[in-house]
Amino acid sequence: MIRVLLADDQNLVRAAFAMLVESDPDMTVVGQAATGLEAVDRARSARADLVVMDIRMPELDGIEATRLIAADEDLAGVKVLVLTTYDTDDHVLEALRAGASGFLVKDTRPAELLAAIRTVAAGESLLSPGPTARLIARVLSGPGAPALGQGGGPECLSDRERQVLTLVARGRNNTEIAGTLGLSPLTAKTHVSRIMGKLGARDRAQLVIIAYESGLVVPAGHQE
Repeated sequence: MIRVLLADDQNLVRAAFAMLVESDPDMTVVGQAATGLEAVDRARSARADLVVMDIRMPELDGIEATRLIAADEDLAGVKVLVLTTYDTDDHVLEALRAGASGFLVKDTRPAELLAAIRTVAAGESLLSPGPTARLIARVLSGPGAPALGQGGGPECLSDRERQVLTLVARGRNNTEIAGTLGLSPLTAKTHVSRIMGKLGARDRAQLVIIAYESGLVVPAGHQE
């Protein structure tokens, strides 16, 4: 059972999300929050597995709330899925750098939101295609924010690890990576974990950005 906390300053939005989440037999709503501060407190008290986090909230915005959750050792297992109407480049970057593992806009279809919750709760990263494309374009067009990783760059990886990182950046999950490279899913997962350690990345979402920032992966339409 995935324990979900809903953080949004609009009562009707929270109510609609709650009905949707509760309609899935594998999920349950363990709390709701109308402010960023409430989201941080209730993530702890409700023992949530995942927070569906709005960005624009009073007292403390969703990005700062995400940052506090990611920095709290007692909340190490809590994932954050940012869901907002504001899909600007800055919000994508800020949400991911703050510790979010997923990013979706609010016009996402109900079935896609439930699938996103499952994906992020399982430890994968998930990004809306539109914002992701704009984020990649921004990374390629200017210096932007400083690099995410605190470790080395892709040059410190083995050839196999660079292959795995490339597939991660293209949105492949561990099973798909295993099938593409002829590995077992467990071996693919082990490779991903080692890559995170070498590159100083917190999760797969950060690996995606590192892969593009380093030039290891170039989006279609940007090849020279």
